[in-house]
Amino acid sequence: MASLYLHIPFCEKKCIYCDFYSIENSSTMDDFLRSLHREIELYSSFAGKEKFETIFFGGGTPSLLKPEQLEGILSHLHSVFTIENDAEVTVETNPGTVTREKLAAYQAMGVNRLSIGIQSFRERDLKFLSRIHDAHQAVECVETARAVGFDNLSIDLIYALPDQTMSEWEENLRQAVLLEPNHISAYGLIVEENTPLIRMVRAKLVSPKPADEEAEFYKLTMDFLQERGFDHYEVSNYAREGFRSRHNYNYWRHENYLSFGPSAHSFWREHGNARRWFNIANLSHYCSSLLDGKLPLLNEEHLTPDQLRTERILLGLRSDGLDIGKLEIDFPSNRLHVAEQEIMNLVDSGHVVFSDGVVRLTSAGYLVCDEICMRLMTP
Repeated sequence: MASLYLHIPFCEKKCIYCDFYSIENSSTMDDFLRSLHREIELYSSFAGKEKFETIFFGGGTPSLLKPEQLEGILSHLHSVFTIENDAEVTVETNPGTVTREKLAAYQAMGVNRLSIGIQSFRERDLKFLSRIHDAHQAVECVETARAVGFDNLSIDLIYALPDQTMSEWEENLRQAVLLEPNHISAYGLIVEENTPLIRMVRAKLVSPKPADEEAEFYKLTMDFLQERGFDHYEVSNYAREGFRSRHNYNYWRHENYLSFGPSAHSFWREHGNARRWFNIANLSHYCSSLLDGKLPLLNEEHLTPDQLRTERILLGLRSDGLDIGKLEIDFPSNRLHVAEQEIMNLVDSGHVVFSDGVVRLTSAGYLVCDEICMRLMTP
């Protein structure tokens, strides 16, 4: 099965931590939508008989789309690709950009999952992160989505903010669980290049939390959510039974995905060949390329077996586990063999469990996930 991703590059206001491509001026929305439809059309013969089981609208702020604009994109996707009847269709949603009427229209046209970017229920945190909504709007967005018929809701939260205390973060988690979401994504604050946040750090206006403090926030998150019935199925993601993100899960399983919009990345593997490519991160150039009938590609690469194997290890350990037997069948090479002794050492240290040939991280292992990946990737 495969996935479709659409990058909607507009925001009312850029958040200080975000390094995804977006712009604050939506006056070119119509030009963008025309170009997006052209890009989709250019891939009309690409996927062949491939069936798509997820569609994800990310950004930017996809919930800035008017219902008729979103419906037009969905209709075009269905006319070009073979999409499963029970496909998961997700729209990233920012409180403050939607009304009851808009959410009801989204739900009526086939959107069946919302990923709501709350980030915090504390006004001080929201102001620091430069979010456009307040805590009341965050709660109201979830409650309204439920009221109009959405039964698959995900909440995004950010922890380890510079002045955040453990008790404040625990209260955020408590408030989130009280809203009864089906899924929670919780991310540690990352200071990315080319963001206002890194400029604030370099100017010594804010100080990120030390790694050991951030680890304590992460441990609290894992313990709190697992004790309340959420399955910790990926480094930053927690779900009630039956509500894992099918779209993201396809990424972690190395399934095919096509992506559209400026800066969007795609991955496709068939007949033993694997290719990754991505679009230019500039709306004007994106639109002008498509106006000329050309795909707006910035770069592409053909992945070697070694690269694919490395990604398999990284993605497997981050999510459901690494099937060692399948890894060695798919990538047969003594030089690349995963040492059983290394795995046993990790089992003894309590960082992984190893059963039925699958290595899975424990909570202690998630705390040092990158280190474990490096140990298992080293020949």
